[in-house]
Amino acid sequence: MVSTSLATIAGELGALKLMSWVVVGYTLASTVLLPVLGKLGDVLGARRIFLGSLVVFLAASLACGFAQDMAWLIAARVLQGMSSAGLQLMSQTIIARVTTPRERPRYMAIIGAAFPIAILIGPVLGGAITDYWGWSWVFWINIPVGTVALGLALIAVPHLEPGPMPRHFDVAGAAVFTTALVALVLAVTWAAERSAGPATAAALAVSVVGFVAFFFIERRAPEPIVPLHFFANRTIAAGTALSAIIGVGLFSITAYLPTYFQMAYRTTATVSGFVPIATVFGMLFSNLLTGWLASRTGRYRIFPILGTSLGSAGLLVMAVLPAGLPLWVPMIVMGVVGIGTGAFMSLIVAVVQGAVPASQTGTITATINLVRQVGSTVATAIIGGVIGFGVAALLPAGLDASTLTPQLVQGAEPAVQATVAQIYGAVFTPIFIALAAAYAVGIVAALLLPHGRLSDEPVPAPQTTSETLSA
Repeated sequence: MVSTSLATIAGELGALKLMSWVVVGYTLASTVLLPVLGKLGDVLGARRIFLGSLVVFLAASLACGFAQDMAWLIAARVLQGMSSAGLQLMSQTIIARVTTPRERPRYMAIIGAAFPIAILIGPVLGGAITDYWGWSWVFWINIPVGTVALGLALIAVPHLEPGPMPRHFDVAGAAVFTTALVALVLAVTWAAERSAGPATAAALAVSVVGFVAFFFIERRAPEPIVPLHFFANRTIAAGTALSAIIGVGLFSITAYLPTYFQMAYRTTATVSGFVPIATVFGMLFSNLLTGWLASRTGRYRIFPILGTSLGSAGLLVMAVLPAGLPLWVPMIVMGVVGIGTGAFMSLIVAVVQGAVPASQTGTITATINLVRQVGSTVATAIIGGVIGFGVAALLPAGLDASTLTPQLVQGAEPAVQATVAQIYGAVFTPIFIALAAAYAVGIVAALLLPHGRLSDEPVPAPQTTSETLSA
């Protein structure tokens, strides 16, 4: 919803150069807090973190709508992003705590369906609200919806017993990880914008040093926010890799598909949106179907194997498709990629949650979501940089990449249109091949998942501190 109102917001607040930070600030804040809130959910209880995050989200939404300048809006969006991390994590953690491993995929699929549905209706709804009510209501619409959610949560979400209170909260690990991740996101964002060479290098250096330091801190911390010993478990290691591949392999390319089809297939902006829509519909369908099948049969390993195979094959076909084919051909191909991704998108979260004690459900859920978001953020920036540099390098004299628009191309001579289509095809071909390779790595990760069936037995509640001592 916010994406379609950005141009209006930037115009009214008079800060076009800061427009991207309305999105980057939100995404960055929601990403860096994932491991911290995951740990707090295990310690303080998922219900408390969920309710607190919802209240903060509503307050931040109110502040966003009242913003008088871009700095105010960005600050409110950062607060909104921080609280959104709690909502995202704790909704999955609560479901994991109140269901058996066998029931869990079905409910996780329903939560997972919110993502593709939001992609489909969000931009249209955001545009309509901006046109008829004003951009402030893009944020204020959260108030009535969130108030209903808060009322339901107070009534329906049970008081879940938190895990034992840690003797030492991993403050050093949280601080170093946050610094390193912020530096990484800034580095890839600036690299994609190609506007801050020394700053990009410095941010990347800080990120590398920070992650190395974080690794050593977590190895020594008595209560780490990301327990590294988790990854000795084959289910967790393979599931984490699969989650990262979703972000790298599909979420990263979706934003660039309309541009590709407008330039290479010479479609209008409206028509170019059909391919991402087909991808999302495929994702939605298979996400719900595999969640239901996994809960019904208890089998789960076959779905990520088939899903990654379909994703890799579909992206490889995209790499060899000649530009200019009827649009329904790439729509079907990307629909297959969406079906493959949806087959394990939510399921893998449920499977990995079942591999840890109930007292660490929030921590592992945060880790799974974190690698997906970081993978998507980094890959999106890299792909944007490859497209920008590649197109600029191949354009013939007389065409400027910075001013090249689909409307300009479609109004040019047929020879120019053919040249631009060929250039975009040449630039996107290695991108599709690289993403197909990422899914191929996912096939290996899926094959490494252990055989077995999801249990019908409820997960035991974590012991309280007094129970642990008495035991």
